[in-house]
Amino acid sequence: MKTAMKVLMVLAITFMACSPATAQPTKKQQELRGEVETTAGRKVTLFHSGTKDVKKAICPGDVITVYREVYAHGAIKRTEVGKIRVGSYVGGHYFEAEVVEGKIRRGDVAQKKSAACLVHPAPYEE
Repeated sequence: MKTAMKVLMVLAITFMACSPATAQPTKKQQELRGEVETTAGRKVTLFHSGTKDVKKAICPGDVITVYREVYAHGAIKRTEVGKIRVGSYVGGHYFEAEVVEGKIRRGDVAQKKSAACLVHPAPYEE
């Protein structure tokens, strides 16, 4: 009986020691998982293919709808999460933009007609 009690105590202590902590993830961990949301007034960069079609469809000053695509139950669900205003070209494959409304995450897709861009946080903002 005493040995069974000792074994149970050792198992209980082992389970408690091995269980994950319930602490909140750090901001850096959230950024790596794409969980940090960018709100109105903040800058983002938009990655695009660099083709002439994209540069014709998306111009500085345009307000573009941003969508979040989530894979669920064998299908991709697409929901509108906000709008951004395109500012200027940055290099051959990026636009600088500002969030106008909504909460936008890294990996969301900004789309206007057939042209789409992948949203990233601005490199100079935390």
